[in-house]
Parts: sequence; structure tokens; C-alpha cells
Amino acid sequence: MLLVIDVGNTNTVLGLYDDDKLIHDWRIRTEIDHTVDEYGMLIFNLYQSSRIRTEQLKEIKDIIISCVVPPMLNILEPVCIKYFNVKPIIIGPGIRTGMPIYYDNPKEVGADRIVNAVAAYHKYHRAAIIIDFGTATTFDYISPKGEYMGGCIAPGILISIEALFQRAAKLPRVEFSKPKTVITKDTVSAMQAGIIFGYAGLIDGIVQRMKNEAKTDPMVIATGGLAAIVATETKSIERVEEMLTLEGLRIIYHMNKK
Repeated sequence: MLLVIDVGNTNTVLGLYDDDKLIHDWRIRTEIDHTVDEYGMLIFNLYQSSRIRTEQLKEIKDIIISCVVPPMLNILEPVCIKYFNVKPIIIGPGIRTGMPIYYDNPKEVGADRIVNAVAAYHKYHRAAIIIDFGTATTFDYISPKGEYMGGCIAPGILISIEALFQRAAKLPRVEFSKPKTVITKDTVSAMQAGIIFGYAGLIDGIVQRMKNEAKTDPMVIATGGLAAIVATETKSIERVEEMLTLEGLRIIYHMNKK
């Protein structure tokens, strides 16, 4: 079995593959203050809650990690060695992805962005714009030849909500949910409308600018925990692939398997 781990600034997503089939996935908070043993026990508790037997854990022979929080590697790599007796593959320089990266400094590109790009092109074999709704919202363009051409980064939805609450004295902290109308009658709904519909406009605007600049007609794919909620309010998003990053990790693992 293969364990894939995607470490983001806010959440860490784990997936367990049996050959090419994703059989379990979990989402936990990214906590850089946890110890190796705390993370080890947390992962084992996740398995137990999913009724995965200890014997099955021994079948995990390979682990691959994508991480945008460097201190987390100092925790997770020892976890893999101590609790699974596996030295993990870390997405970074020297890892084969099968995708040319046309970025001024390829080392600056977040590992998750490359992993998403690989997964999207592997599945659809065409030009694509991948929008990842995480702590930041990233937009990445993949050429018809499967080349990573670059993209842009916007503040994430939850960051925007928190900033609005912290910087405006009379505005409350609100739940991220879609209101019925854009012309609302109360403050909470007004904030929700501004966030949801405003963000949908941001998505459509950036996607159209990227299409105009690239002069192609790429497929627009959304991923990340909030993708499904926002996608329904946009005109541009065509597919929601919630497990795109995990699938990309699986694909890159097979490219680098000894």
C-alpha cells in the first residue's frame, strides 16, 4: 500500500492507496508544534477510526509527501521512519514529474501546485487552469503540451473572512456559507454574499484574463476543501476534483519508484 501526504499551511490531507485505488482519506490540522510521537499516534488513531487493522498498516511499503510548510518535514519524515520503517519520497528538486516547469526559479513553485498540474494533465491531456482553494487560492496554467507555464496567487477565502472580522470593529465572525440573495437584509448575510459572490467574480475574472493571455481554451479545474461551494457560483469552473493533489502524488510516486 502507498500512503500519500499533502501538507498545506492550514490542513494536512492523507490518502491510502491500494494499487491505484484510493481506499481512505483524512484531513487534519497542520500543527508544527506537535512532536513526532504525537503525529505518529494521531495517524494510527485515524486508521483505527477507519477500522484499518494493524496488519494492514504493515502493508504500507511506500510514502510520498508534498509539503509547503518546511518545518513539518522535520516531523513527518521521522514519523515515517519510526512508525512505518519507510523513508518517504519528498516532492522537491530532483524528483521526476514528467512536466517541464517554465518558471523563472522552479524552486519557488509550491510542491502542491506542481502535483496538481501533473494530476490534471495526466487525467485530461489538454491545456488546463487549476484553481486550488487553500490558505491561499492559486491559479496555475498548463499548456496543451503539458508544460507548467506559471500562474498567480490570491488571498484565500478563509483568510479574507478572518481579516474582515479582525479589521472591522462592528463586523462579526461569520460562517462560510452561501446566502440566498446578493441584496441581503442583515449583516451576516451581507458579509456572506460579499465573500461568496465576490470571490466567484474574482475567479471568473482571473480565469478569463489567463485564457486571453494564453490564447487557448483550457479546461478549468477546481480543487481544495472549499472548491465545491464556490464552483457552483462561477461561470468558468468546469470540474471539481477534490482529490486532485492526492492523485498527483500517486502518479509522481510511480514515476520515481525504484
